[in-house]
Amino acid sequence: MQFTDRLTLDGAIRRTADGYGVVSAKVARGGNVQLYLGSEVGVKDKATVRVYRPESEVFKKDAIASYAGVPVTINHPKSGVSADTWKDLAVGEVGDDVLRDGEFVRVPMMLRDAKAIKAVEDGKRELSMGYSAEITFADGVTPSGETFDAIMSDFKMNHVAIVDQARGGAELRIGDGADKWGASPVNSQTADERTSPMADALRKMLVDGLQVETTDAGAAAIEKLLGDKRTLETKIADAIKDHAASIAAKDEEIGTLKAENQKLKDAAPKPADLDKLVADRAALVTTIKAIDSKIEVSGVSDNDLRRAAVKSKLGDEMAKDASDAEITGMFKAIAKDVKAADPFADALKGGVKPADATNSNAAHSAMVSDMSTAWMNQNKGAA
Repeated sequence: MQFTDRLTLDGAIRRTADGYGVVSAKVARGGNVQLYLGSEVGVKDKATVRVYRPESEVFKKDAIASYAGVPVTINHPKSGVSADTWKDLAVGEVGDDVLRDGEFVRVPMMLRDAKAIKAVEDGKRELSMGYSAEITFADGVTPSGETFDAIMSDFKMNHVAIVDQARGGAELRIGDGADKWGASPVNSQTADERTSPMADALRKMLVDGLQVETTDAGAAAIEKLLGDKRTLETKIADAIKDHAASIAAKDEEIGTLKAENQKLKDAAPKPADLDKLVADRAALVTTIKAIDSKIEVSGVSDNDLRRAAVKSKLGDEMAKDASDAEITGMFKAIAKDVKAADPFADALKGGVKPADATNSNAAHSAMVSDMSTAWMNQNKGAA
């Protein structure tokens, strides 16, 4: 993708003996974030895109080497400069001594066209690089704390354009004629101490879609506030997401408890099952007592009762290492011929016998005698 950047020519032009103009200028900056219109960088869902230019890419050996020898033009040509158009467009060229100057790239330029030299001397002092680069869309934060939406890499210079200084008005683009060559950053320096009474350079910025004009310090404050706003928005979004996840986890837990409760209800014994358990227990206890009445049955499990019966009947050695299943088999064998005691049946076994007649007659005689002499005991008491 093609781009343009803008910087002010910061050095005085020097004339050679042949009349050529020589100047040293900063033409690029590394490690910063620039704001581009989304439509210019192929993004339809964002009005603006924050593009990070890492120092590692801006000052990479291949990127630095690409400055050397590129032509200097007056304004940006529509399609850049090539071997086919160089003769018509070039008014000079960049020298080979390309250097890093702090956060900037500094180059020497030779202006060979008299009209171009005069234009610069008359105040046409903005330099706008025309270059191609790759953009990779990825969110992140720069080492200085600026957030970005994309990273620019693989810089390759095409030309340096001398353009008119942009000052005020509705102009948001950084370089005059940038629409003829490539996308350019939205915020730009719009005042110059040489041509304006303003002491501080101003920058134009987009804040929530509105253009504002401020100093570098104001721009830094706005950038910080916008960064804080984005951070807060991210935290709010994360909090909403965490809350939704927490509710979902609670709902899942409630669903699990409901299912487990239903399983417990389904597994609970029915009245008929309880009746059978009681009957089976009663039958087992009766059989145990029939085998050995000394065996304690209260609070003892069915398996332990059968084991106790086997020990009583067959001895400890038989029951010592036997499994519960083996004990059950032994118990069935010894209980097969045992008849459970039935107290009611035992009472009726000899038939119903009448009370002793002799005893009955004696009791009747005693009662009659007691009643016939009762008055005598009463008179004795009166005397």
